[in-house]
Amino acid sequence: MTTDVFTPKQRSAVMRRVRGRDTSPELKVRRILRAAGIGYRLGGSGLPGRPDLVMKGRRTVVFVHGCFWHGHDCARGSREPKANGEYWKAKIGRNRARDGRSSAALEADGWRVVTVWECGMRDAGFADRLIAEVRGQAASDAAS
Repeated sequence: MTTDVFTPKQRSAVMRRVRGRDTSPELKVRRILRAAGIGYRLGGSGLPGRPDLVMKGRRTVVFVHGCFWHGHDCARGSREPKANGEYWKAKIGRNRARDGRSSAALEADGWRVVTVWECGMRDAGFADRLIAEVRGQAASDAAS
């Protein structure tokens, strides 16, 4: 077990600065949708999982997930923390389980769930794929 490089007080300050909303990836998604003329509301309180963006008329919600925090299977999401590893493994496992329950509940209620992963935003065609998915088009339709 590796000890933390920060004191408990320093670690607390670092973790306090981790944002839960208005993150860079979320702002990028919002800019792309706005530029495409797709309207949305922020923070779907009252909906399972509190989606980041809600398009009520389209019955579509968007979750913008950080790869580490939500346990994505990419390089960043798969890395193991050096400090307090067991805590983070359990925490990320709970996050993944909650994400699955939230998506299932939304889909059962007739919502289309779009999950955007932080790592996927680096791809050249990301904006086109996002717009197509939000509009409910197949990926091949977006290319034409």
